[in-house]
Amino acid sequence: MPAFNTKAINRDIGRAIHRYDMINDGDRILVGVSGGKDSLTLLWYLRERLSRIPISYELFPVYVDPGFPGGFAEALKAWMESEDFFLRIDYTDNGIVAHSSINLENPCFLCARRRRRRLFEIADELGCNKIAFGHHKDDIVETFFINICYTGVMGTMRPVQPVFDGRFKIIRPLAFVDEDRILRFAADREFPEFDNPCPTARTSKRREIKDALTYLYQGNKKIKDNIFRSLSHVNQDYLL
Repeated sequence: MPAFNTKAINRDIGRAIHRYDMINDGDRILVGVSGGKDSLTLLWYLRERLSRIPISYELFPVYVDPGFPGGFAEALKAWMESEDFFLRIDYTDNGIVAHSSINLENPCFLCARRRRRRLFEIADELGCNKIAFGHHKDDIVETFFINICYTGVMGTMRPVQPVFDGRFKIIRPLAFVDEDRILRFAADREFPEFDNPCPTARTSKRREIKDALTYLYQGNKKIKDNIFRSLSHVNQDYLL
């Protein structure tokens, strides 16, 4: 089997970075690593770009361990070291608290909120001005429908999002990349697969939306791209 052609993902990443002015010379970028294919792909490509672009930036991979028994933090760190990445692990009880009786919110919402807060704290400690997440095109479309169906708000994740009055910028260089390409790339690179110990990982609202959209896409391959394109072509004259 021929090696995976990295040009398509490279092109989509480059297009997103240039369109939204995501990365500049001298940036210190915290990369939120989850252990999944998306964040590992993001980290690989961000490092690969450094060898062929006229600017320089630094990458700081960070994994926030949610604290579930049977976690994979040490296995992830060992693999990262074999790939010449130094991974910082931050051990927390975010997942345990989010699934406990003291939490009256959605466990995914609280866990994600606490994780992000910790990433901001670490970014500040490391002197980072950007925080990169591995969210891709499918994530952005799914988040749009999650917000509509479960919060009654039309909105999604933005490719670039300033926070704390511009102190940090959240960037999503995979914003234009389809998930299936990431899956093929991760398989070609033989990225490890870690079992997610979260008790609600397979029953989340995101999974429900993903399954519904997958069924919808089967009828017309253009639907996902049309939905994604519509997020930047909003006709407010025909909204309430």
